[in-house]
Amino acid sequence: MNKLKNIIFDLGAVLINIDYKKTEQAFINLGFAHFSKMYNQYEANPIFEKLEMGLISTDDFYNTIINLSPRRITAAQIQNAWNKILLHWRIESLAFIQTLSPRYQIYLLSNTNAIHQAAFLQTLPLQTGITNFNTLFTKAYYSHEVHLRKPNKNIFEYVLADAHIIATETLFIDDSYNNIDTAKSMGFKTHLLLAEERVENLEIFNNA
Repeated sequence: MNKLKNIIFDLGAVLINIDYKKTEQAFINLGFAHFSKMYNQYEANPIFEKLEMGLISTDDFYNTIINLSPRRITAAQIQNAWNKILLHWRIESLAFIQTLSPRYQIYLLSNTNAIHQAAFLQTLPLQTGITNFNTLFTKAYYSHEVHLRKPNKNIFEYVLADAHIIATETLFIDDSYNNIDTAKSMGFKTHLLLAEERVENLEIFNNA
């Protein structure tokens, strides 16, 4: 068995608490009765995929949602509804990953977008005292910056090539089974983080 050298963390529901239902309800309140079919933990329609892959601007995203809306809404209302998904940072988890850096290369791989990134970077220093999130990692990979998205295989291939790491020497931690399935098929060590679990309590680090 290859020795563990690298760890890749997901962001949402791994290092920061999120709630899809809060964003779903906020969009329902704006008139999108079937928002869960547009965006959920495991799938997204093309407008959300394009946003998360950085293929459209935030203004284009807002304008598209406004045009899809059954009622008159504003970009500010959409931004507010979209950011409802973001809750509090997991302070103990962030502290824990900092203790791992002497032993492993630490990476972040997140499906996110410019709107959410601006929001979570704003709350980070307020809630944690950390002023530069990216310094926690050897490198952070955001879907909207690399123009690729989980669970597609090509984003994992991109990270492996860019970071010069090997899948079999790398642990990938994510809360979505479809992302885990892709990584596992490529030879990564994986852990599907359950809702009640926290990375700082995982037995896998005691056995690595």
